[in-house]
Amino acid sequence: MIRDLLQYEFLQNAFLTGMIIGIIAPLLGVFIVVRRLSLIADALSHVTLAGIAASLLLEKKFMVMSGLNPLYMGMVFSVGGSLFIEKLRTVYKHYQELAIPIILSGGIGLGAIFISLADGFNTDLFGYLFGSVSAVSRTDLYTILLISVFVIAAIILLYKELFLLSFDEEHAKASGIAVKSIHFIFIIMVALVIAASMRIVGILLVSSLMTLPVAASIRIARGFKETIFYSILFGETSVLGGLVLSYYLDLAPGGTIVMIAVIILVVTIGLKKISSSRPVKNGVKA
Repeated sequence: MIRDLLQYEFLQNAFLTGMIIGIIAPLLGVFIVVRRLSLIADALSHVTLAGIAASLLLEKKFMVMSGLNPLYMGMVFSVGGSLFIEKLRTVYKHYQELAIPIILSGGIGLGAIFISLADGFNTDLFGYLFGSVSAVSRTDLYTILLISVFVIAAIILLYKELFLLSFDEEHAKASGIAVKSIHFIFIIMVALVIAASMRIVGILLVSSLMTLPVAASIRIARGFKETIFYSILFGETSVLGGLVLSYYLDLAPGGTIVMIAVIILVVTIGLKKISSSRPVKNGVKA
């Protein structure tokens, strides 16, 4: 595998892209889970699917669109969906959680329409749904690299604001933090990361990479920063382990990555139960 990795550009693209996604997806996932917005990843992934289907439809109907990378159209739809979610959250002030299923339903509906207009599925769309290592281009790698720089820089600069906003939004408002602006930046980052991750993990599985490593880290971490560390560690393990196994066993990379994340989650739950069930002697667990 090492020889092939050094020889073939598509493998280099896939592993480098996977390493980047293994960092930024769980990193954002920590804030998503703490804010109880786990379903937002599913909603935006389905909106992204609609954008991909629209791009493939335009490419099929108009030759001038043949050179357009579907990744860009997916990002436009994903960002648009995130903005609609924010707008709906202001409309339904007392039922803000309604915004997510509304956008999710709209994304599924649009995607179905565009797919039917394109006369059904094709190989490209199937690859976007479940991930395709061979489809990751150098352009995709550079795009994801730029997104990762933006996301990491934003989280470093706005860490205190995001932390406070995640745990106590009312206190954040009282402290003079520009809550709407911070939340706007945050949801744009989520939309971009979801769109960027679809090549490796697939649109239908990308939400798993943003939540499963976080769910596992919560079981063993003793603080917020430790949760971030373990989330990234588990995310990287899932992505790299999934890519290696999919290479040797000829499996779907997206599904393999998600199943490794599930195994890690089950192991951490088991370890936590074993640790908590140990008898206590003189105030210290045996």
